[in-house]
Amino acid sequence: MRFKQLLTDDDAVSPVIGVILMVAITVILAAVIGTFVLGLGQQTATAPQASFSFDYNQSGDDFLNITHESGDQINSDRLNVTAGVKIYGTAEADASNAAETRTWTALNGGSEVDVKAGTSLTIKPESGSSLHNQVVRIVWNSESGENSATLRKWSGPKA
Repeated sequence: MRFKQLLTDDDAVSPVIGVILMVAITVILAAVIGTFVLGLGQQTATAPQASFSFDYNQSGDDFLNITHESGDQINSDRLNVTAGVKIYGTAEADASNAAETRTWTALNGGSEVDVKAGTSLTIKPESGSSLHNQVVRIVWNSESGENSATLRKWSGPKA
């Protein structure tokens, strides 16, 4: 055996292993750079966690009272209330702006508020319509408008 040659040999890695390591490093670098260039590394807005309750009154005046029970505080411009019929808020003077989707702010008479525990809103259907056979949703929209989530859904007794 040639111990002298073994001790003086300074080749640490064979050429095949060296090539494999260089390819692996290149692939990892390309993946990292690609995620940042394509925006995959950006954080997306997450929907707030909130609990809403609904109190429906179909006698005489057909209306639905929506109350934020608990959870995150949410800007009223970020919340939409949608229904299958045109709705308006009782804080509004009349139903002239009634639509199937309205922001919490608009339904509250145009005043922007932070919707937090205890905040409530009352909606009414347009004349000649009823909420008893409708589905009403509370939908959150991110500030950029790229993300949305249904926070709560209410179904009328005949829906």
